[in-house]
This record gives sequence, structure tokens and C-alpha cells, in this order.
Amino acid sequence: MKIAVASEGKFVSGHFGHCEGFTVYDVDESKGLKKDFIQNPGHRPGFLPNFLKESGVNVVISGGMGETAQQLFAQNNIDVIVGAEGSCDDVVQQYLKGELKSTGSICREHQHEGHCHE
Repeated sequence: MKIAVASEGKFVSGHFGHCEGFTVYDVDESKGLKKDFIQNPGHRPGFLPNFLKESGVNVVISGGMGETAQQLFAQNNIDVIVGAEGSCDDVVQQYLKGELKSTGSICREHQHEGHCHE
């Protein structure tokens, strides 16, 4: 399983499309957890969901995300968790323990970047 966390440094980004990049965790039951960082190639409608799908991502975690991106992930059978806050490592551990739940919030206005999950 591959989990991508929209990131700003070591923390979950408030908005998926405008994040610095994605901290990608490759979860292998026999080998543990491997972590890499992928720079955000740029916010373009519909691009990032396909980009992450092609990278083999199964789960996306973010503070906030627009409706179109959430729909594209759903169409590609990629789970989306929104409303997450804190360090990327902590939220991934919460997810793996079944303790991280999506708030289901949808960002509709980009001028509120950073406040989408409120």
C-alpha cells in the first residue's frame, strides 16, 4: 500500500493542490515503512489525481481538497482522508491503526487556502 500525504515540510498541508509536495509512505508488512518526498509538479485541474495514481498511490491524506480532486480519486479507487492535521508521520500511524477518519470536507474557494478543513 502507498499512502501520499499532502505536505508542507513535515506537516500535513491545509490544501492538497497547493501543497509543497507529497510525503509518500510505502507500507510493506514484511519490510515496514519506507518514506519518500515527491515535489508538487504544480496545481492544474485533474492533473494531481492522475499523477499520484500513476505513482501507485492507494490512499491520499490532506487537510483539505477540492471536490473535483476527491471525485477523480474515487473514480480511481483511491481512498481520500481530508481534515487531517499534524505531522505526516503521526497521521500515517493513526491511519494504519484505523484511528484517522475523514471529515469529508470539500474546499470550494481557493482564497480560503489553509482554512479548508475548518
